[in-house]
Amino acid sequence: MLAVLCGDTRPPDMRAIEAEAVVRYTDAAGLADALSGADAFFVYDFLSTAVPGAWHAADRLRWLHIASAGVDPVLFPGLQESDVVLTNSRGVFDGAIAEYVLGVVLAFAKDFARSWDLQKQRRWKHRESERISGRRVLVVGTGPIGRSIARMLRAAGMSVAGVGRRAREGDPDFGDVYASSELSRHLPGADYVVAVAPLTEQTKGMFDAEAFAAMKPGSRFVNVGRGELVVTSDLIGALRDGSLAGAALDVFDTEPLPAESPLWTMENVLISPHMSGDFVGWRNTLVEVFADNFRRWRAGEPLRNVVDKQLGYVPSETLRQG
Repeated sequence: MLAVLCGDTRPPDMRAIEAEAVVRYTDAAGLADALSGADAFFVYDFLSTAVPGAWHAADRLRWLHIASAGVDPVLFPGLQESDVVLTNSRGVFDGAIAEYVLGVVLAFAKDFARSWDLQKQRRWKHRESERISGRRVLVVGTGPIGRSIARMLRAAGMSVAGVGRRAREGDPDFGDVYASSELSRHLPGADYVVAVAPLTEQTKGMFDAEAFAAMKPGSRFVNVGRGELVVTSDLIGALRDGSLAGAALDVFDTEPLPAESPLWTMENVLISPHMSGDFVGWRNTLVEVFADNFRRWRAGEPLRNVVDKQLGYVPSETLRQG
């Protein structure tokens, strides 16, 4: 039996799966009842925080799949200590998020927001814009999404380096990868810092006042990872005092972003509502990824995107093998 946690809508085109298994669709309120007796669990509502509270009812569960790349909503001690296999949806959002990052880099460099404001005022005001070619980017997070970002920015002529768990040279996408423990040493050299690291105990709050103070004057910060990577009050302070020239933020520690947040009215901030990876058809693609793993699970074949529950992400070695 398969339990599926839904939000406002059910996942599209589940007919092939429904033909192979008994499927229980549920919202957060009914999750405990749906988990009782379930062998597999599809967390389609990947922003839900309901799973830990209903975990006591998971009496037969062997596999949990989440419809996102990040697994922090389901990475709690009960799951980590269990024998339940955890898989995610890595690979779905890589290209779309990379396009988003290139888009906001260009928006900052070409001052598109100001052009739009002047257009609405019917004002002709000539300005000079920046080149992005040759500008240095530090991508913090070297998983598949970070790699896709690195490839796209390199193709646009930017100089890219990465920050990951281990330092290494000669990486095909990043060139140099610096250890995350040495992040503060490499922040001063970057014109753009892109946060795309998974949320773990080690990365939570990694962008704080100290990190922003280390960044190059005039640099910009882009967060397409998790809101909790950032100490929001410290980011606001850095934007206000001019330590940062701007920020593009797609994720926040509180979502939706509260109406009273100062970020809404800052002229040097671009805000999007956690949508950098959501291209037309993305929900269908998420179901396709789950359906492929569901077929593998039913056939006893190795699953794709198996998460190391202690690390909180799919190890790179596993990705290469898959």
